[in-house]
Formats: sequence, C-alpha cells, structure tokens
Amino acid sequence: MATPRHPEETFDVIVVGTGAPGLTAALTAAYHGARVVVVERGHLWGGTSATSGGTIWIPNNHLIAPAGGEDNPADALRYIRGLAGEEASVERVQAFVDAAPRMVRFLADHSELQFEALDSYCDYHPELPGGRMGYRSIQALPIKSDLLARDFDTLQPPHVSTTAFGRINWTAKEARPLITQAKGAKSIFLKIAAKYWLDIGQRLKTPRDRRITGGGALVARLRRSLNQRQVPIRLSTALVDYVLENGRVVGIEVESGGYRQVLRATQGVVVASGGFERNPELRRQHLPGPTSTAWTGGNPFNTGEPIAAAMRLGAKMHLLDAAWWAPGFKLADEDRARPMFVERSLPGSIMVDQSGRRFCNEAASYHVTGTVMAERAATGGTAPSWFVFDARFRGKYALGPLFPGPPAFDRSVKPSMRALLKRADTLAELAALIGVEAATFSATVEQFNADARTGKDTLFGRGDSAYDRYYGDDAVQPNPCLLPLERGPFYALPILPCDLGTKGGMLTDVEARVLHEDGSIIEGLYAVGNCAASPMGRSYPAAGATLGPGMTFAWLAARHALGVTG
Repeated sequence: MATPRHPEETFDVIVVGTGAPGLTAALTAAYHGARVVVVERGHLWGGTSATSGGTIWIPNNHLIAPAGGEDNPADALRYIRGLAGEEASVERVQAFVDAAPRMVRFLADHSELQFEALDSYCDYHPELPGGRMGYRSIQALPIKSDLLARDFDTLQPPHVSTTAFGRINWTAKEARPLITQAKGAKSIFLKIAAKYWLDIGQRLKTPRDRRITGGGALVARLRRSLNQRQVPIRLSTALVDYVLENGRVVGIEVESGGYRQVLRATQGVVVASGGFERNPELRRQHLPGPTSTAWTGGNPFNTGEPIAAAMRLGAKMHLLDAAWWAPGFKLADEDRARPMFVERSLPGSIMVDQSGRRFCNEAASYHVTGTVMAERAATGGTAPSWFVFDARFRGKYALGPLFPGPPAFDRSVKPSMRALLKRADTLAELAALIGVEAATFSATVEQFNADARTGKDTLFGRGDSAYDRYYGDDAVQPNPCLLPLERGPFYALPILPCDLGTKGGMLTDVEARVLHEDGSIIEGLYAVGNCAASPMGRSYPAAGATLGPGMTFAWLAARHALGVTG
C-alpha cells in the first residue's frame, strides 16, 4: 500500500534542523525577505545546541575591545591552523575567521540575541601561537521562559550535566566557582537556588527552571526572533530524501504523521541536522571501535538520515571517523551519557586504564583526553578506564549526581550512580574491585602523589597549561590541579570514550555548498554544523568551536542562497 501524501509546497529556503546553526540560517534568510520553513525530525526543537552550554567561539568579535581584550584575524588564523593542520581547508578556516565577527554583529543588530564576552575563559590551548587567555568565547544572556509562551513546552531541555544539581540553570560565569568551590561559591549557590525554589508558580507547573541559560538561551532568543518574522517550524517532520532535478537540489521529501510530502526550495536547502551519533550502523561503519550509541551525550534525534541521503546523492564525505570526544559515563536511568567536562581538572583525582596506569593529562580539554581514550580503546584498554579519587575529593567536589559530602552519605547517592561507583578502604582493595594489578596501581598512585606534593606532574604536565588550571581549585597550591590521593575511602568510576556528537559529514566549500565526490558543487544544497565535516578538522580550539563555525557557515549559506553580497 502506497504511503499517503500531502500536496507539494514551495518556499524560497528550506532549513533542516532547529539547533542554533539551523535557526541562524532561517533568521538570516527571513531577514533578507525569503519565504522560509524549518523542519525538525524530533518532537522537540533546539537540537544539541539547546542541551549544550551554549558558548560560541568567535575570534575578533565586537565585544572583545569594550571588555578590555585584544584580538586580530591573523592570530586567530594562526591558532586554528596550528591545531587543525592539513585536515582543515585553509580557505574554509579563513572564511570562518573573516565571517564570524560579522555573523555575530548581524545577530546582535537584527535579533533578540544579546551576548556577553567570557573574559577569563581561555582557549583550550592558549599557550600556542595565536591563542588567547579569554574573550573569544561568548554566551547568550539568560532569558525567561515566559517570553517563549507555548514554545517553551517543546524546547529541548538542557543536558543534566550542564545544570546545577540536575535541574537549576546556570551561566558559564556562575558554573566555574561552583564547580571549583572558589571564593563566592556559597553566595552564588544561594542566589540561583533561591531564585529556583522560590519561584512557586513555576515549581507547581514543572521542575524546569524559568530562567533559561546557556544553549537554551541561545536557541530561545533565536526562536523568538523567528516568531517575530512568522517563520514556521514544523516538528516531527523527518527528511527522507533530497529532490534532485537537472543536477540541482530543488527541495526535500519529508515524512510526518505517516504522510509524505515534497517541500520545494527555489533558492536552496540548508541542512543543519546534527551528526549521526545515534545511528548504530553508521557508528559501526565509521567510528573507531568499540563504540555504542549509549556512549553519546548527543541529541537523541541525531540519527544521520540527511547524511545518509547525501551519500546516495554522491556527496563527498570527510572526517566520518571523527567526533567531539569526551571522557564520560552512562547511568542506566538516563537517556544519554554524561560527559566529564571539568571534574578531571580538580585535585585529588587521576584516570587510569585497565593496566592501572595513567595514560594522559587528565586536566586537558575533554576533546583531547576523549580522543586519547577513543584512539586507544581497541588496543590500550581505555573502554572503560577508571576515574579514581579519594575521600578529600569526595567531600569537596561534585561528580555528576554525586554531590559533595562525607563517605557516610554514600548510601543516599542516586542508585544508578551507586551501581557504577566502586569504593574501598584501601588502594589494594580498590584495585581488586576494578580488576587492575595491585602493584602497578599502587606504583601509579605513589608516583602521582610524589609529583602532587611538589606541584609538578612529571609524566603528563597536568596543571602546566592555563586551560588545565581554569577548572582547578585555586585554594590548592602550588598546582591547583594536583593533590595526593591519600585519604580513604577511595573511589573509582568507570569512564568511557564518549562523545558530544559526531563531527564528520558532507564536505563543503567556503559558502557551505555541498561538494560532489569529484569536487564539483551540488547546486542548491548547503550543509552546516555537525552534518558537515568540521572546518576545525579533528581539533577543538576552544569552548564554542562547534557552535561558532556552525552558526557562521549557516549565515554564509543563507546569504549565498539568496545572492546577498557585501
């Protein structure tokens, strides 16, 4: 029996995906007078952007100088090229550096978006030529859910690891002192907790915070801007295939509610649908093994159909074996993994592989440590590895749903966390519980403890970089990332090579146009964000180096589709 169909509809620009890149493309096209429709596979909008911290990396942005910083395009280009190497096109990197500040200025001038510069949030490798100690990462200001009206009900909730205590929203500036227990942490906690719990009207309706921050604030402000321009967003509408005529993509076929429909685009289709992290077959084919959809913190709707459809179209693919890696863990009662963004920097902890040895600088960026784990998983015993800490760490710092407290509180820990966590009174007993050779594990801890007492990690340089120290504990000196593990009981948490999403897909040019296998352009088709091969190559330069390029190339794509210049 044939699938029932709805009549065709025609627009100027069709956008696939409701994350920040997709909404940026839609807003840009609508601003320039286009008839736009946005389609979203899931029943919630906001994509991975809404679940993220929402930081955007924009070198040389217009907020830097007023905030007291300095930047220039040449240093940004030098920094990215030094990290990305030959796997990133010089032309695409140059296009990003040139266009990113213009994109952010456009949004600041023509949308509800308001930003602040994160003056102390350094690049992930600030010591490299062209790196900066702050200002390049920016964040949307918070917004109240009331301003979204009924759209708030279908906004993708934030990832639990990007909130305080699993439910209270916070900004990047609030999160850092709370995580590291820095000066002022108690007053910040009391302030945001009071706002949450005293909001009686909201608490009676939903556990979700009325104050939207981070990635939620970013997409919420974009959605409000689209609503003002009456741009429709169709949820539960999945891309099935591209419509090709005379070698040009002229639309898409979608399915919704059991019906198929062709949506035609006179000017272009911009795909911003996310990666394929939720597709087990594509993971098996392309990502290093072992791998699992359970190991991703990405959006549950990112199953990769637009990428697979582009493969059928003959689009050139790049970086399909790459992801935005991060060490993390998966709780049985949650629908996605919890990446460990910052806990690894805190003193009184180490990571060991299945031999009981340290294998990296634990405080390096999550992408660096996650990449090491992913690359070594098949041969180096890093799936799982173990995050090991002592009672002093347990008493002061949070670790996912494990809130700070004395060991006596362990029985009150969330059952799914308690099921993973190993605890022992001695290191030898802990070694037996996690299946590592006791003598090797003991030697590892002894060497680390000796280094921690001097403040110098002789094996991996933990705490040498300014980024390492960003999430260290400044009360611990001489190295805020190092304390000996010496107070029992001792704990170990199994961690995996998780991801925030895949970063390989359609290869595009400087205007985000998708390329054929032979390098020619597939007219009418644009790809941005994680469904396109990252312009950053395999590197991760800084906080927001996913969203920044995604939104920038979305802006470029919409302008190019409509013939906008200048």
